[in-house]
Amino acid sequence: MALRNHSTITKFILLGLSVDSKIQALLFVLFLGIYFLTMLGNLMMMLVIRTDSHLHTPMYFFLSHLSFIDLCFSSVTVPKMLENLLSQKKTISVRGCLAQVFFVFIIGGTEACLLSAMAYDRYAAICHPLLYGQMMSKQWCVQLVWGSWGLGFLDTLINVPLAMKMDFCDTYIIPHYSCELPSIFLLSCSDVSTNFLVMLCSTIPHGLITFLSIFFSYIHIIYTILSITSTSGRNKTFSTCSSHLTAVIFFYGSAFLRYFIPASGSPLELIFSVQYSVITPMLNPLIYSLKNKEVKAAVKRTLGKRKGIMS
Repeated sequence: MALRNHSTITKFILLGLSVDSKIQALLFVLFLGIYFLTMLGNLMMMLVIRTDSHLHTPMYFFLSHLSFIDLCFSSVTVPKMLENLLSQKKTISVRGCLAQVFFVFIIGGTEACLLSAMAYDRYAAICHPLLYGQMMSKQWCVQLVWGSWGLGFLDTLINVPLAMKMDFCDTYIIPHYSCELPSIFLLSCSDVSTNFLVMLCSTIPHGLITFLSIFFSYIHIIYTILSITSTSGRNKTFSTCSSHLTAVIFFYGSAFLRYFIPASGSPLELIFSVQYSVITPMLNPLIYSLKNKEVKAAVKRTLGKRKGIMS
């Protein structure tokens, strides 16, 4: 990523979540624990889905990719945040900052599309159970995953090259713990109106289309569930999509509020960023494992096999 020669700033300062050294030490321990749980939970989910034949279904195929995305998402921002919590300088190079923006865009855009594909999977399973095998063929599932990554890359290729052309002259302090596109707009001494317009014109349709596809999938799902006469049948059917719905609320709620409120470094803005880029990747495997009997059973079988091999 080549930067223009007349950009005089080569490094930014990330203020992080607190300037108090004692609080920084506590935050380091907290976020190190969160990062460890994120890695462990998502790696375990990927391992269980891969090794247990009972989970070789479209829903868990998507879930394994969601776990991989969450693992990547957390790894883009948390290690640098942990480093800065222990460091006095708290700097990041302009290139490193733009690299963070690059990967956040790819992973965030891909996750939005993948959650939409998972909603369609639940719609097919609940509303058209007899046609589920045809609607969610292996080939179609693979195409949905690759399409999700493709749209994530497309959003990135639209926005990041423009960001690479921005000039940074005087202001170099980012009131944040990581680099995100709205934050670095405030630092540029060049005109960013085009950048801002392009970001809105690419992210709003992306977010709106994926959100509406999820919304309409669940409208049909709710209508189908309400048509079930027995209460136990309703509860059983709803339990198959409650984990996904919880993940959608966590991700879309915090990401939407983060990108569509003015970038100012306010505590509320930081909370929304932490929620979708740090907390949600940790919670997703917990949500799916605690609410899903099949995953619980698969985890027990996998752990049982490992104990048997070790003994």
